[in-house]
Amino acid sequence: MAQKPSIPKGTRDFGPMEMAKRNYIFSTVRRVFELYGFRQIETPAMENLSTLMGKYGEEGDKLLFKILNSGDFLHGMTPEEVANTSTLKLAAKFCEKGLRYDLTVPFARYVVQHREELSLPFKRYQIQPVWRADRPQKGRYREFYQCDVDVVGSDSLLNEVELMQITDQIFTDFGVRVQIKINNRKILTGIAEVIGEADKIVDITVAIDKLDKIGLDAVNDELRKDGISEEAIAKLQPIILLEGTNAQKLDVIAKVLEQSETGLKGVEEMRFILQTLNALDSSQGSLHNELQLDLTLARGLNYYTGAIFEVKALDVQIGSITGGGRYDNLTGIFGMPGLSGVGISFGADRIYDVLGQLDLYPKEAVNGTQLLFINFGEKEMAYCMPLAQAARKAGIRTEIYADSVKMKKQMNYANALGVAYVALVGENEMNEGKVTLKNMATGEQNLVTPEEMLSTILNA
Repeated sequence: MAQKPSIPKGTRDFGPMEMAKRNYIFSTVRRVFELYGFRQIETPAMENLSTLMGKYGEEGDKLLFKILNSGDFLHGMTPEEVANTSTLKLAAKFCEKGLRYDLTVPFARYVVQHREELSLPFKRYQIQPVWRADRPQKGRYREFYQCDVDVVGSDSLLNEVELMQITDQIFTDFGVRVQIKINNRKILTGIAEVIGEADKIVDITVAIDKLDKIGLDAVNDELRKDGISEEAIAKLQPIILLEGTNAQKLDVIAKVLEQSETGLKGVEEMRFILQTLNALDSSQGSLHNELQLDLTLARGLNYYTGAIFEVKALDVQIGSITGGGRYDNLTGIFGMPGLSGVGISFGADRIYDVLGQLDLYPKEAVNGTQLLFINFGEKEMAYCMPLAQAARKAGIRTEIYADSVKMKKQMNYANALGVAYVALVGENEMNEGKVTLKNMATGEQNLVTPEEMLSTILNA
């Protein structure tokens, strides 16, 4: 017997039920993005390697899927050169293109390439797959979808406010309780300055970002290993353990950072975002979920320059499901410096898992066929065809079983697909101009007119 075909590790097939759930996620996210004036773009699955290489660090470069040049990619090389050349150097010779690693760098390339056509600020969203040559494991795939929303060409903090509203609305629409964490790179810079370790900001923030995972003692040990002085570690303790309301935290950190101009700028930015959101009452779109100032949040520090966001589900043990922040030089990597932006990325695959674990997929979002006409023969089908067409015009997802086979087989098909209603039409029904409609969930069946059939299904 021939061996079954397979797919590459770290990739997945999605059947009809999975696709219905994923499309529910994408349509919900897309609808909210568009409510706030964002417009969709798409970029190619593959980019020139010159676009991708060097943008993600040395480790990121290793995780890029590279595409062999078509034709004789060994042309001009001797066997000795091939045998004695490093893998990375060979890839540089053999490959001119690669699969995109994220949506951010292609977006930066798009902005620079099309800058003459764009009206700034440019508000874009993008929902597409990305690829990483990572080691597959639970929850980590080589092919996965990102849902990104960004504004470039605007320094206004109203963009941050809108991103918090978008995030809150999306998860409220999903029915998922989340905590939205927010911090600011400038505050972190100020903290490093006032404890006398300005040059160790990356080491400090990488360590304190692990507070939830490894605890305070382990964080302090890591700081010591990174060469942070005991005096600086002592000064850090009340800052990273700061509690209270967001306003209280800001008041305390403002006093701590009173000698740091950068730090106070970060406090000012945070105050604006939080106060603007607090000024909205529930009828005007105030947040349904908690927005927490978290001074240990330090994701993407080599990239973000202002506000930093992260979202975690409260009722499921899973990592971050959304994250983003403000960046000041997105397009500088392509020779167009000074274009500020802010964005956020929703992890579709983790959101898929969260909705599944919490059983939050709406029934109507994942159900397929609503009405199936049983096929008893040619004469009966001639009667059913216009009825099926009328049902479709009414917006009811309708099938006619194509083959006139045993009724048991047709009913098993309806059960396997989770069809809500089955229509049975025989000699009696045709003589009366009616249909026997069976509710597959209750087993109840009634002789109804075609109009009553449509009304029953539409009002179910």
